[in-house]
Amino acid sequence: MIPGSFSYHRPASVADAVKLLADLGEDARPLAGGHSLVPMMKLRLASPAHLIDLHGIAGLKGISRNGDTVVIGAMTTQHDLLASDEIARSAPILHETALLIADPQVRYRGTIGGNVANGDPGNDMPALMMTLGASYRLEGPGGARDLPAADFYQGAYFTALEPGEILTSVSFPALAAGHGYAYEKLKRKVGDYATAAAAVVLTMAGGKVATCTIGLTNVHETPLLAVDAARAVIGTSLDAAALKTAAAAAEAIMAPAADARGPVEYRKHVGGIMVTRALQRAAAGAK
Repeated sequence: MIPGSFSYHRPASVADAVKLLADLGEDARPLAGGHSLVPMMKLRLASPAHLIDLHGIAGLKGISRNGDTVVIGAMTTQHDLLASDEIARSAPILHETALLIADPQVRYRGTIGGNVANGDPGNDMPALMMTLGASYRLEGPGGARDLPAADFYQGAYFTALEPGEILTSVSFPALAAGHGYAYEKLKRKVGDYATAAAAVVLTMAGGKVATCTIGLTNVHETPLLAVDAARAVIGTSLDAAALKTAAAAAEAIMAPAADARGPVEYRKHVGGIMVTRALQRAAAGAK
């Protein structure tokens, strides 16, 4: 439970951090909240020779609104999200989801950038970011680029980050007035990863679903957008038949691992239930 030796670096700017990553190469790892990296180091599953602590970079923290776009710095903590009036106004589902991440001690330290950047299929924010139509700002030796969250995840712990790049911010359109939302998460105990979870954002018109997006957490090696499931409920009043069709369409794209949270068929089944519950609660809250 004792990590190997390493050199510690605390850059004051993104440019300094990028240069350190470029100069030190594969022996260096950026440190955000540390809730994934530090336990791996203590178990000797990761042994970086250099840790680049991003906490000294003020420009990576904060929440702002630019027109219709919400921008969140990568080092903004889950606690910061919960305390933000802007998040409460513009994307309350983000507040709801942050409350379901681990426990208060973890949320005080864990960052949104760390949650979305490491490619852990059990993390809650990646599927939500895809549901919100978010994009990530990536900065590296070749400059800055923006990439849709839906294109970022390529496999378990495998993302579109290039060597030397850092995810510096997350941005997404502010949600429509009167939208409904829900993040439904089944877990074995408080603070655990999801056995399965579903995020839903929708709008209603005339008692029927006008728009809908559904994201899925921890039912595949990457977060998923359940496009066919969302399409199945548009134009419906979310009657029993529509809900059943949507759940089946969502289950059809799931490929969870069999693990301590249950066998594959069980995790797919409860994944469908999470979709159903999230759709019903989102519709009930829409105005």
